[in-house]
Amino acid sequence: MQTIGLVGGMSWESSAAYYKALNLGVAQRLGGLSSAKVVLSSLDFAELTTLQAQERWDEVAAVLVAAAQGLERAGADVLLLCTTTFHRVADEVAAAVDVPLLHLADVVAEACLARKVSEVGFLGTTFTMERSFFTDRLADDGLTVHVPATEHHAELNRIIYEELVHGRVEDSSRRFVVDLISQLWDAGAGGVVLGCTELELLVRQADSELPVFPSTTLHVEAALDRALG
Repeated sequence: MQTIGLVGGMSWESSAAYYKALNLGVAQRLGGLSSAKVVLSSLDFAELTTLQAQERWDEVAAVLVAAAQGLERAGADVLLLCTTTFHRVADEVAAAVDVPLLHLADVVAEACLARKVSEVGFLGTTFTMERSFFTDRLADDGLTVHVPATEHHAELNRIIYEELVHGRVEDSSRRFVVDLISQLWDAGAGGVVLGCTELELLVRQADSELPVFPSTTLHVEAALDRALG
């Protein structure tokens, strides 16, 4: 079994979801007392969000690169960034290490296309919906991407940062997101990508008539395929 390196803390709820899913996945695949070989570098979310707000991306990259290099020295064979937003600097991180970085957008696109879904709705933070670094990567991988109308971005962002990153799951917020999914369906989406780890706390396949592509779950499955392959 290879060792999986997690660059986490963005938020800690996201890191916890990754860690739990990796271990459940190993247990399901191998049985017995098997658990995942994981090394984790948990960063200060407040520090990084401040740097993000100030557009100090060189400094964000430096923090994530240092974490990734530390994981490599600790024995990681493959790396995951436990975040969508900070994939903004994924290329810089990948270039700074000698072990592979599994890019979340590539994993998600592969899963969508495998189910013959080439047109998707994308839900995430305001930053990932309004900047093109992540949706462009999905498009480069063969997907047509729709995002919700701009007037809905602030509320979705509030749900993520004021509720979900603190572990709060509200029925009213679920109804709001399910309504956004319906709007994306009307716009032509054949599936919806949950492009933020915390959204998987809120929405399940049972909540949507469209196929749901939970990015964290897919990221974990890809990491396990590699680590156990």
